[in-house]
Amino acid sequence: MGSRLQVPADDSVLLRVTHSNLKSFSADVRFYRESTVAAAKEKLWKKCGTSADSMRLELYDDSGAKVCDLGEDSRPLGFFSPQDGYRIHVVDLDPASVTSGGWLEDTTLVEKYKISDEAYNKRDCNFRKFREKLASENTSLGNKLPDNYMEELCASIKIGDRCEMEPGEKRGVVKFVGKAETLASGFWVGVELDEPLGKHDGTVKGKRYFECPPQHGVLLRPDKVKGSFRMSSCFSLYILRSEEDMVASLCSL
Repeated sequence: MGSRLQVPADDSVLLRVTHSNLKSFSADVRFYRESTVAAAKEKLWKKCGTSADSMRLELYDDSGAKVCDLGEDSRPLGFFSPQDGYRIHVVDLDPASVTSGGWLEDTTLVEKYKISDEAYNKRDCNFRKFREKLASENTSLGNKLPDNYMEELCASIKIGDRCEMEPGEKRGVVKFVGKAETLASGFWVGVELDEPLGKHDGTVKGKRYFECPPQHGVLLRPDKVKGSFRMSSCFSLYILRSEEDMVASLCSL
C-alpha cells in the first residue's frame, strides 16, 4: 500500500492573503493544513471574487521571499509547510475577471447614472418632492399643537422635585417647567440628570432654560416624567462614600 502524507486534523495555520488585481485587498485567513489546494481556492474565491479555475496561488514566507507555487490542487496545504504569518498571493489569470480593471477599488472608474435637475424635477415621484412633503406635514403637525398642550400634566410637577424619565429610567431633579420657545408648542419639563447622560447644559438652540453641568440636561414632555424618586443607588452610594471620606479627613486634622 502506498504511503500517504498524514496531517493532524486540528492543525491550522493563519495566512495573510493578497491579490494581484486588488492592490488594497489584504486579509488574514485561517486554513487547515489537511485542506487541499483546491479547497483553499474555493475558500479564497468567496473572499476575493476570482474563480477557483482562474487563480494561481503563490506562497511567501514572513520575510517576503517566495517559497513556492501551490500548483497541485490535490495536495494538502501541509505538504508545502506553511507557517503562521506566511502569505498566500492570489494571481488572477482571467483577463475578463470581475477583479480586473481596478473598478472594484476605484469607484471613479465606474460609469454612474446622471440626470439633470430639470429632468429630475419633472418626475412625478422623486425623493426631493417626498422630503418637501414630509417637512410640510411635520410643520403642520407642530402648528396644530395648542399652546397649552400637556399643561394639565405640569400641575403636579414642581421645580426641585426628584423624578424619573421614560424610557430609560434615568433620574434627576426638575429644573424647569413651562413653554420652550425654541421647541414645539406646549409645555416642557427640564431635568438635571444625576449622571452625564443628557444632551446639553440647559441651553437648547441658543436659549437657556436652566443651569446644569454639560451633558446633564434634558427637555422632555411632562408625560415622560414620572413620580418622585431618590437618587439611583450607585450614585447615592458614591455621594455617601464621598461624605464619609470628607468627615474622616476632618476628624484626622
